[in-house]
Order: sequence, then C-alpha cells, then structure tokens
Amino acid sequence: MEIRKDTFIPSRAHVPYGKNNEIEIRNLSKNYGKKTALEHVSVTIHSGMYGLLGPNGGGKTSLMRILATLSEASGGEISMNGIPIKETGNIREIVGYLPQDFSFYRGMSVYGAMDYLGLLSEIPDKIRRERILALLEQVNLKEDMRTKVKALSGGMKRRLGIAQALLHNPQILIVDEPTAGLDPEERIRFRNLLSEFAEDRIVILSTHISSDVESCCENIGVLNNGKMIWNGSTKELAGQAEGKVYLISAAKKQDKQIKEKYAVLNIISSQSGTQYRVLSDVEPEEKYMLQPPYVGRWVYVSVKPDLREG
Repeated sequence: MEIRKDTFIPSRAHVPYGKNNEIEIRNLSKNYGKKTALEHVSVTIHSGMYGLLGPNGGGKTSLMRILATLSEASGGEISMNGIPIKETGNIREIVGYLPQDFSFYRGMSVYGAMDYLGLLSEIPDKIRRERILALLEQVNLKEDMRTKVKALSGGMKRRLGIAQALLHNPQILIVDEPTAGLDPEERIRFRNLLSEFAEDRIVILSTHISSDVESCCENIGVLNNGKMIWNGSTKELAGQAEGKVYLISAAKKQDKQIKEKYAVLNIISSQSGTQYRVLSDVEPEEKYMLQPPYVGRWVYVSVKPDLREG
C-alpha cells in the first residue's frame, strides 16, 4: 500500500511532491552562553538524501533542532520551500523529525500511539486510519500494530519513529543519529527505508557513522566544531584521499615505527604479520614483495579510500 500524497491537509507551505523542495541556510549561528555550537553555516539542500556527518559535539544535533523549530538560532536565516523558519506553524506542517533520543507512548499499542498523534495533528478520521495503515506497512510494523510500544525491539522502535515523523505527510524529513544502537542488519534495513522516502522528499540523515551515508547519500555536509568544513558530493569527499591511503604489511615488531610515521586508520593482526591501513601525503619509502616473511621490513600497496578517510 502506498501513501496517497493527495491526503495531506493543505496549506500554503506545501509544494508539489518531488518538485522545488529546498532548504536554504545562510550564515547560521548558534551559541549556548559563551560556547559556539554553530558558526556561519551556509548550505542549500534539495530533494533526495542529504547526509550530515561529523563527530559527536560537532554541531549536528544543534542544526537538526533548529531545522525542526525546537531551538532558535542565534543568527542567520533559514527558509524551507520559501517559508521563513520564523513561521513555525507553517514549517511544522512540512517537516517531520526523528530525534536521537526518541521516546513514545510506551503503554499504548503501536496503532494506538499513531492514532493519538494523528488526533493531535487534527487529521480527519478516514484519512488518519488510511495513512497509519500505509505507514505501518511501509516500515514493516503492520503485523505488530496491536503490540505495546514498550515490547518493541530497538530497531522496531526506530522504524516506528520514522512512521510517526511521516504521519502528517511532510515534505522534509529530519533524522538525527537514527541507527544508533542498531545491529548491522537493522541498520541496512533502516537506510534502505529512508532512501525510499527520499524519492520525493528531502531527507536529512545526521550521523557520526560514515558508512550510514556513504551508500545512500549523493551529497553530504561535514560539521566539525560548529563549522561546515565540507558541502558537496559524497564521492568527491572520498576522492580527497585518493592516492593517500595505503595498506602496509609488516612484522609485528615494526608496530611502533609505523604508528610514529603514519596516521593509522585500521589494524588487522594475524600469525604471519600485521596489516596497517594508513593515511599519508607521501608514498611510503620502502617497497618489497607482498608476502611473508617480512624480515623486519614492511611492504605496501595503494588502496581505494572510503568516505571516512576522505
């Protein structure tokens, strides 16, 4: 069952699905007392999946909360589909939000909790029921709709979170660290689900896990210490490390020397020796046949970088 896109409650904030969806952020700043969380952030986001990457404390959650109208910016301007962020009511009609710390009505059933939220949003009865059933089917929770929320697994709760964020049929979906605590299989399922919703919406996926955005986001922004240090193609970002990532195979006694000489990204140890994935602006100095025994020397090959290394 697909969600009928003609069943939302109309307002001037809505534009045709898949067309003209746009978020404009200009010189955005956010301060908490003397601490700067965001500093002159500027970016334009269009329909599709947009990844927001960065370390914990880098400013991602501050930006997400501002976009969701849960926090006010200290400076700068934001518009969504041409609507200024200050028009909170209109913005909330077109934005769905799944926070990192998502809590729901634990004592209610899955369907009951969704129905209650629909009532709060003043969605008419017939439309509300149709939309709830369609969403629960899309997030693979229809068979569990009579289950108490407190009995759901972590992955099921995150999927329910997506369903509630989409209940009012928004054109912009914001999800903050959605895969935290999920097992690898559930993370893949969750990313695929978001990709489906991004076909005719803006979906902003905020995470500190590079693999969450590498496979599903064409464009990405990187926030670090409140500054947008990258905004552009995901492939181009990974390409920044092209020719700078090497796999070094060495004897274990070379561990200290390699760690002192290179930025070590990953280490794999075995009986025959150790492999170090390193980042280096210059090609390693020594090159020998890539086979044991290493006799106190190391050998290397250049490898394709991933997004984290970019």
